Amino acid sequence: MIKRVDVRYLKDPERCGLKDPVFIEGLPGIGHVGKLVADHLVNELGAEKVVEIYSHHFPPQVMVLDDGTVRIPRNEVYAWKSEGSSPDLLILVGDFQSISNEGHFELVNAYMEIVKRFNVKRIYTLGGYGLGRLVEEPYVVGATNSRELVEEMSKFGVKFEPGEPGGGIIGAAGLLLGVAGLEKIEAVCLMGVTSGYMVDPKSAKAVLEILSKILGLKVSFEALEKRAKEMEKIIAQIKEMQELAVQQWKSDEDLRYFR
Repeated sequence: MIKRVDVRYLKDPERCGLKDPVFIEGLPGIGHVGKLVADHLVNELGAEKVVEIYSHHFPPQVMVLDDGTVRIPRNEVYAWKSEGSSPDLLILVGDFQSISNEGHFELVNAYMEIVKRFNVKRIYTLGGYGLGRLVEEPYVVGATNSRELVEEMSKFGVKFEPGEPGGGIIGAAGLLLGVAGLEKIEAVCLMGVTSGYMVDPKSAKAVLEILSKILGLKVSFEALEKRAKEMEKIIAQIKEMQELAVQQWKSDEDLRYFR
């Protein structure tokens, strides 16, 4: 049976050997920017899955796997033990965010309980910031729960623009900042600027580049770069179709003039 929010530890926090880890949230969202970054880190670092999260607040469906079997939707937390100067990591990835307002709060409370059990000192939430238009060169916009963090993140090239994002930050990426602030835990949201129309690996790469600098991580960008190049081809085709549509419209207007 699954509870409203069902957190299952596959490995006790004490046995993971992490010291004051940094918590990174990268769940599905605008442009799948955060998800792309978090999934990439899990794969590149070879992180170990330590927590599974099931919930009534996920869509009522099952995920069909490549071999024809199914599984219930879930989110997962992966642990990575650093062997150098970069911090140990906990990375939250998964299938869905909540489909209800109430569920967002319940799930974020569950994520915060995990944060506390692992003695996390800082949280980074990742996402996309949709502009509603194609973006040639993505950059990273930030929000934090302290003024000191604004100054720190600015040194790494994170942009802080007054009143932006205008509609606030919806979902786990935003709520974690607010709830973490109530718990006196530092938290930063890094948002890659994107169109909001499609999956955006180029924007994800921009976020990963800054996050890697902040944390001192050495990871390959190759997989994201490959996907970004594929997306650039698709965008070029879209632009071409748009230009053809405009030319066709102008042609139709000219014909109407002579009728």
